[in-house]
Order: sequence, then C-alpha cells, then structure tokens
Amino acid sequence: MDIVFKIFLALHITGGALGLITGTINLIRRKGDKVHRRLGKVFMYSMLTAGFSSLVLSVMHPNYFLFMIGVFTLYMIATGKRYINLKLSGGTQKADRLDWAITIVMLAAAILFIGIGIKLIVKPNFFGTVFIVFGSLGLLMVKLDFANYQGKSRAKNYWLLAHLQRMTGAYIASLTAFLVVNAKYFPEYLPAALFWLLPTAILVPLIFRWTRRYEVR
Repeated sequence: MDIVFKIFLALHITGGALGLITGTINLIRRKGDKVHRRLGKVFMYSMLTAGFSSLVLSVMHPNYFLFMIGVFTLYMIATGKRYINLKLSGGTQKADRLDWAITIVMLAAAILFIGIGIKLIVKPNFFGTVFIVFGSLGLLMVKLDFANYQGKSRAKNYWLLAHLQRMTGAYIASLTAFLVVNAKYFPEYLPAALFWLLPTAILVPLIFRWTRRYEVR
C-alpha cells in the first residue's frame, strides 16, 4: 500500500509541476496560436493527472483539503475542455448527459465544501473560510453552466469565456497546491489561510476583467 501511495504521490507532483509551468506560460503570453494550443494540451493532461491522483491520495490518507483541490481541478479542466468542443463543433453541439453529470457533481461538492466550512468556523476554526470560498466559486461556475446549457447566456461567445474561466480556475488550484505544500519555507508568522486564498484573491479579479474584455453580447 505504501508503494501505491508513493506512485500516486509522484504522479501528483509531476502533473502539478507540469501544469504550473505550462499554465503560467499560457497565462502570460498571447492566446489562441499553435503554441498556446500545444501547451494547453500538456496543461490539461497534467492537471487531470494531478487532480485524479489527489483524489486517490486523499482517500488513502484522508485529507479534506486535498480532496477539495482534486474535485475543483477535475471539474475546471473537464468543463473547460467541453466548452471548447462546443466551438469546434461549429456551435451546434448541445450539452449532453456527461456535461450535466459533471455540473451536478460539482453542485453537490460545492454545497459539501460550504457545509464543511461553516462547521469549521462554528468550532471556531477560521480555516473554514477556505472551504466557503472554494465552494462559492464552484456554485458560481455551476450557475454559469446552467445558463449556458439552457441557452440563456448573455454572451454569444460563452464557450470562449467559460474556457478562459475554467482553465484559469484550474491554474488557481495548481498554484494554491504549490504554495500550500511549500508554506514551510515562508515566514512562520504568515497565516496558513493566506496560502490557500492568495491565488484566488489575485486571479479571480483578472478572470472578471478578461471576461468583460472578450465578451460579445
């Protein structure tokens, strides 16, 4: 069992590292060209590996935080890819059972995360704020899914906006995991919640900014 754990841990570290590197490059350079697409594929498979392995690790050694990051990562990558498929199909493809299943699972997970967060805060343990923030982000994305899948989006290019939001969300998960794992190398007076929330605090406003820039009503 220890060997199996080490194998999945190695997969998680490798996938997370590749995802962080390729995600950072794609985040700061021009979008839509051949390099972006190639790096995007590496990022996608790397994050799928990191997300799936984190779920296995969180079950083998129970860890709510690792489980939350895994669910969040897999949902963001899966929906980010599915939205691009809508564009590649000429905009004629509609959400199918798989799309709805992914969204429903995230809805349940988001409610669970918020519930855990509230329970922790009541103890009191203010680290529950992390669960509430991630759960709230999940609910926001689920709400957008429902609007997009039912043809109620305000934007014509909703597939592009959703792809941008989801892939950036997956990058947030990767960067968060990196900071949390390496928190021991930072000054001890910095609160643990800072490493969990800093990537979200920095990148979520950028997501809203990019959405407004590229939105076509």
